[in-house]
Amino acid sequence: MMPSLQIDTDPENMLSKEAPARVFHNQTKSNFLIKDMIVVGIVSNSNIFTPESLQVVDKLTHEILSIDGVIKEDLLSLSVVDNITQESSNITDSSASIIRFEYLMKQAPATLQASKNIQDAVQRLPMLKNTLVSGDNKAIAIYVPIKAKDLSYPIAEKIRAFTATYTTDLNFHITGLPIAEDQFGYEMFVQMGVAAPLAGLAIFALLWYFFRNIPLIIAPMIVAMATVIIIMGSLIGFGFTVHIMSSMIAIFLMPIAVVDSVHILSEFADRFKKGDNANDVVTQVMSHLYTPMLFTSVTSAVGFYSLILTPIPPVKIFGAFIGTGILLAFVLTITFIPAYISRLKPETLEKLQVAIIRLEAKGTLSSFLTKLGAFSVSKSKFILVTFVALFVVSIQGITRIEINDNPVNWFKSDHEIRIADKVLNEHFAGTYDAWLVFTNTKKTSEKSYEKFTQILSTISNESDEAKALQQFVKQWHKSPQQQAFFSQELLMLIDDLSFSIDEADQNRVEQLITLTDAEFNQSKVFLDPNLLAWMSTLQNELLQTELVGKVNGLTDIVKTVNRELNSGEASDFVIPQSANGVAQTLLQYQSSHRPQDLWHFVTKDYQQSLLWLQMTSGDNQHTTKVVNWVKQYIDKNPLPAGINYQWAGKSYLNIVWQDAMVNGMIDSLISSFVIVFLMMVLLFRSLKYGILAMLPLTFTITMIYGLIGWTGKAYDMPIAVLSALTLGLSIDFAIHFLQRVRELEKETQSLSAALTLMFNEPARAISRNAIVIAIGFTPLLLSPLMPYITVGVFLASIMALSALVTLVLLPTLMTLFSSESIAINSKKDN
Repeated sequence: MMPSLQIDTDPENMLSKEAPARVFHNQTKSNFLIKDMIVVGIVSNSNIFTPESLQVVDKLTHEILSIDGVIKEDLLSLSVVDNITQESSNITDSSASIIRFEYLMKQAPATLQASKNIQDAVQRLPMLKNTLVSGDNKAIAIYVPIKAKDLSYPIAEKIRAFTATYTTDLNFHITGLPIAEDQFGYEMFVQMGVAAPLAGLAIFALLWYFFRNIPLIIAPMIVAMATVIIIMGSLIGFGFTVHIMSSMIAIFLMPIAVVDSVHILSEFADRFKKGDNANDVVTQVMSHLYTPMLFTSVTSAVGFYSLILTPIPPVKIFGAFIGTGILLAFVLTITFIPAYISRLKPETLEKLQVAIIRLEAKGTLSSFLTKLGAFSVSKSKFILVTFVALFVVSIQGITRIEINDNPVNWFKSDHEIRIADKVLNEHFAGTYDAWLVFTNTKKTSEKSYEKFTQILSTISNESDEAKALQQFVKQWHKSPQQQAFFSQELLMLIDDLSFSIDEADQNRVEQLITLTDAEFNQSKVFLDPNLLAWMSTLQNELLQTELVGKVNGLTDIVKTVNRELNSGEASDFVIPQSANGVAQTLLQYQSSHRPQDLWHFVTKDYQQSLLWLQMTSGDNQHTTKVVNWVKQYIDKNPLPAGINYQWAGKSYLNIVWQDAMVNGMIDSLISSFVIVFLMMVLLFRSLKYGILAMLPLTFTITMIYGLIGWTGKAYDMPIAVLSALTLGLSIDFAIHFLQRVRELEKETQSLSAALTLMFNEPARAISRNAIVIAIGFTPLLLSPLMPYITVGVFLASIMALSALVTLVLLPTLMTLFSSESIAINSKKDN
């Protein structure tokens, strides 16, 4: 199945296709003809308006236009945008004003004066200032619209190839969320091919260190490899794409899949003596370990299966396949490992015993564990007070956690994407965007609609054009909230009908046209000067907050054209006082070289308009502040009647899925915590032992998240899934510890003796497992991608901490609540 692998790093897919925010976002892109864009920045150390620099900009623009996948008509660059001026500067009669639309930089200037003229022209064009040219005049941007998001990486690579051939002092940077997401996908694919083999190599080296027996340790490696291949192959075979979450499945399953094998090998190595029958020994080992292995596997799987409760599709898939992989590893382990061991030669097994004795003779791990056990028993009150204090401090840390994410921050700080993001957002108004969409919700006049249908019913025509018009009426009547009835589409249908009617019906068709035209023009609310003035005020107020670098809207086009239609001075940079005046400015703008740019800010039926907010940060917290400010502003300054607003744009979608993920993770954590607790009570048939089993898990989760809060690490996507990982893995050590202590206590009739024995082979097995899993995740630290590094650091920490908490807290509590006088000999048991 592997050749069918498909990579997906689109954050939109963190929401289901039916999610309202995603549906509206995509509908907005369709309504306003918006495409995803790559931002190319050309930066100078001084003023960039020199002939040499502008020649580079012009050359790069035309080379970008030659790339397949670039939407040429929508590309934004100084070379292809219009300068808007008056035909003559000596106009005194505004009614005679003529607008001139000419390319701002039809060809690169040859002189410094010509370069300065372009600089001066940009200052008069609010749509370009601080968007295409930085406020400090040191940088110029080219906005490259692309046909599909998955083309952003190859297009960016071609642009880099172009710029690499230039002999210039200018610096080139490429950024934008599409390129960040697509480049992440490319590097994620490379990471998958590197991290998983490195994890396998690290685990193999550790197993060799512990058991010094190559034939024996091949068995758990086979189990791990088989688990990874089967699960990843199944995921791909079922048609799921490999997302940032599912890309971690291989690296997660590799160390987790060997956990049970390490327990079996540890106890087998401890029990097997020269001359023993391997079948008998492995049967005894399995009789001891089967129950705790079963429950640790099931509880770990439950921890991951709980992620299915989240509303985030990639997280659901990740949880489902990891949970299934854990159960598969358990089945492979209990069937394959005993069969494999029983078939090994006696000489091989004898070498194992010699190696284990030699390793234990060094005494490092054994000595440490024995002393740790003695400390846990003798200092039980001190340890309990310390844990309670740490718990309280951790709770305080959890209250400090801040939810935040930004796809650009998925790269290291020295990555070219991060550097480009930082440099361009220092120069420009911002490369991150959000769209504030205003919609007319006024319903079509019922009286006019009835009059229209009455006239239509008198036309006896069975042509295809008549049927199309009748179908439009029926569909609109079923769902009138979707669109205005009197619209451009309706006018076109009536116009088509006019060519297929008899002369007798011509008058009735003209009545339909007159009625529709009148109602359509009246419904064009975004020609209303009062509404545009309200939007303009909002734009200005938003800029005052300093949360946004710039706000572009329909009002900028209207004011600019109105200025040139009149005096050409700043005093006329205003919205006309009548709807006809506004319509005149837009009609003039449509005679430019880029008339389609108008429809990026208003729909063709004038029922929707948007404000394009440029921000210098793509952090969720930043976008949330903007959203909250706008809500408070509109609460105090209500929109005109019949107008509502909604948000769209990638930056807004990020905060939607982040909120959904946080709430979903909380629900999944609580539900799986309850399920695991009930399983523990069932396993031990004791409420007391059920509670004891949950304590290491509880302390580990609290301490890890408390540490996140105190260190200021943002709660992002990788951190969010750690709760399930912590729950699924931290419980394993407690189950093995408590199950073995209870068995040993039954054998020895003494808790003190049981704890003494526990800190020999069983504690070594737990420690080896913790070390194997922790080291198994460390190859992630070599990744250039921050989510993998975050997961590597915290999972290694979780394993180390949960093992330590189990080996310290559980004997402490068992000692405190026991009537028996308990002591553990801290001297090495020979």
